Amino acid sequence: MGKKNEKPIDLNNLEPEEKLKYEVAEELGLLDRVMSQGWKSLTSKETGRIGGLVTKKKKQEH
Repeated sequence: MGKKNEKPIDLNNLEPEEKLKYEVAEELGLLDRVMSQGWKSLTSKETGRIGGLVTKKKKQEH
């Protein structure tokens, strides 16, 4: 059971939508876990919270 070779995430070189997702994770105090263990380490509640805030921020931009 080996782990896939995942390339490290460059937070300075992301698509705007991806960047927003990481920013929200940071605001919620979840970024460290995402960076060390990946998005799969989050609970569905945490993931839903991130999705909700991303959607809210996108609506505020327009």
